Amino acid sequence: MDVDTFFEEMPFADLLGVEVTEVADGHAEGRIEMRPELSWSDETVMAHGGVTFTLADTVGGAALVSIVDQPVPTIDMRIDYLEAGTGDLRAEADVVRCGDDVGVVDVDVYAVDGDAHVADARGVYKTG
Repeated sequence: MDVDTFFEEMPFADLLGVEVTEVADGHAEGRIEMRPELSWSDETVMAHGGVTFTLADTVGGAALVSIVDQPVPTIDMRIDYLEAGTGDLRAEADVVRCGDDVGVVDVDVYAVDGDAHVADARGVYKTG
């Protein structure tokens, strides 16, 4: 499966503007440009938790797809929000385990400007 094609066919990630920028050998990177409609506040543009979660989930899935070459539905994801995301966000994901039935991926989300560590997550995906 072509990873680029796979992620072009994800309407929700596309709606939010999630862009997977690098995918290879169990590693993926991606980003999202913050805009007012993705904020949880009218007064200050701060990423809604669902936006941060979607970025982490999408990039985490991409890392695993680079190994298994097929869709990987999310089974579970745990995320810790460490700091408010007040600008564009980027994520880096690395596969921890790729089994016949389940894969595990660690994901870190950072602010593009200043490198603040916004969140860390661990996703579990179905591989078989």
